[in-house]
Amino acid sequence: MARIGGIISVATNGTRLDAKGSFSWNLGIPVKENIIGHDRAHGHKEMPQTAFIEGEVSVTPALDVVALCELQDATVSLDLPNGKTVVLNDAFSAMEGTGQTEEGNLPVRFEGSSADYV
Repeated sequence: MARIGGIISVATNGTRLDAKGSFSWNLGIPVKENIIGHDRAHGHKEMPQTAFIEGEVSVTPALDVVALCELQDATVSLDLPNGKTVVLNDAFSAMEGTGQTEEGNLPVRFEGSSADYV
């Protein structure tokens, strides 16, 4: 059986971050939703979504938290356990910058103009 979960890697502009826990991602593909009348489905609408990668990283001495919070016009990549990679284009940091001391973690969220699944 192929591996579909487990070890991941995340990087901003080629610099690897210390990924921690589970990461989520979205390619930003528009969502279709039915428009329902009182008699039947009349058609559908399509709404955009934001392409994103989010999760948590460890706050190591080498991590520049300020630079990470101010990240703009970046390429953010998430190597998935299945061998595929999600690549955010023209990405920026969309995170609060609130870290936690118990395990030294920092929630991160990056949003981009588009994403590739390669």
